[in-house]
This record gives sequence, structure tokens and C-alpha cells, in this order.
Amino acid sequence: MEQRRRFKQKLTFFERCSEEAERLRKEAEKLPHGPERDELESKAHQAETAAGMELWLRSPELKSPK
Repeated sequence: MEQRRRFKQKLTFFERCSEEAERLRKEAEKLPHGPERDELESKAHQAETAAGMELWLRSPELKSPK
């Protein structure tokens, strides 16, 4: 069986999602109002939501009791 190559991420998931959201918002600003711009803004919002969820899931309040 072939081994999968592992890739060590240099940025955290939160950082990658935040950068992606920022990139998408800047790209959307360049477009005129319409469905393409709406789609980019929607994707940016999804990336921001994913980043927020990652922070929430890592919060100390969610740790199981010991």
C-alpha cells in the first residue's frame, strides 16, 4: 500500500481562513454589484465563520471535565 505524503501547515486553520476571507473580500470589491460579487462575499463570510468556529472549538470552556 502506498504511503500518503504528509504536509506540515505553516499557518493555523484560523489564519488560513482569515486570509482567504480577506482575499475574497478584496476581490469582490473590484467587481460591480451582481451575482459574481455576491458569490465571493458569500464565500468570504463562510471562511470567516469557519475561522470563528475553529476558535470556539478550541476554547477552554469546551474542554471535557477531568
